[in-house]
Amino acid sequence: MSAGFCDIHCHLLPGIDDGATDLAASLAMARMAAADGTRTIVVTPHQMGNFAHNRGDDIRARAAALQKEIDAADIPLSILPGGDVRIDDGMIEGLLSGDVLTLGDHGKHVLLELPHETYLPLEGLLAELKRHGMTGVLSHPERNRGLLQSPELLAPLVDSGCLMQVTAGSLMGTFGSASQRLSEWMVQQGLVHFLASDAHSPAKRRPLLNRAYLRMKELAGSEVALATCCDFPARVAAGKPVPRGRLLGAAKSAARGGWRRLFGSRRAA
Repeated sequence: MSAGFCDIHCHLLPGIDDGATDLAASLAMARMAAADGTRTIVVTPHQMGNFAHNRGDDIRARAAALQKEIDAADIPLSILPGGDVRIDDGMIEGLLSGDVLTLGDHGKHVLLELPHETYLPLEGLLAELKRHGMTGVLSHPERNRGLLQSPELLAPLVDSGCLMQVTAGSLMGTFGSASQRLSEWMVQQGLVHFLASDAHSPAKRRPLLNRAYLRMKELAGSEVALATCCDFPARVAAGKPVPRGRLLGAAKSAARGGWRRLFGSRRAA
């Protein structure tokens, strides 16, 4: 873990959504994340839905301004712009224009947020994103009520190329036993590509990954833990492809050359 964690879902920008309330809160979160081992954060304020007023250029400017404050405070943390994008009408047009942000602003990976109370079929949207050279990353599926009731929907999505981001707190029981059980099951089935904090403040839903990383090691082994907390999110932050499909068996492949060999012939997104 020499390169540190990379967090691709964090509401770190001050005063723009339901995340950090002000600069002091943002800097407290940044210090907390850095002390926990995180070295890169993609800031992901809500976009679309009730946050349609959050526009791409404003997020980019706010991210650059916050990086200056983080540097001035001597916090060893790099941040990149992104968005937590509610699935809504006009999303594709916004992505193509740059008004709705991809993760790291590279035009490659889109963090997709379902309504919490229900599941909406994603196949058509994922196919449309693919036509435009983008890959969907479904945020916190383990907390969606529809998927909690129908977990059998998850594997076909992953098999079709959708990437899955589980919240670190879900593995630790922060969001209840049902979400914890589903997130653990997803890990064991190889259906998780990223662990992220989805942090909102320095007091509750904090930007911490290390405990979940250790839990991931217990559930799936060191190789998978490093992939989901470090390597795969770092690829997203750099605009590089991420292996698609299941990580099942990745931990056991260490003796045969690790998950890199396992994924060597797989598609990437």
